[in-house]
Amino acid sequence: MADTRPSDAKPGYVVLREVGKDRWELVGYAARKPGRTARQARADAVAEASGRAARPGESYRAVLRSEWRVAGDL
Repeated sequence: MADTRPSDAKPGYVVLREVGKDRWELVGYAARKPGRTARQARADAVAEASGRAARPGESYRAVLRSEWRVAGDL
């Protein structure tokens, strides 16, 4: 997979989709849109990364890139 991550200079999300019990796949990356609530911004990120809004029964996670990096600093 090519590295298509956006610049770390701007806030953004890592978007994951649940593909099984405790299994997640990387969908993509999305920029954080200013002026949106956190919930709206995460929904926007899922739609941007996946190309559509989440459907009923689908489970996504939009994690801030800054938190994603911190989680790896163990």
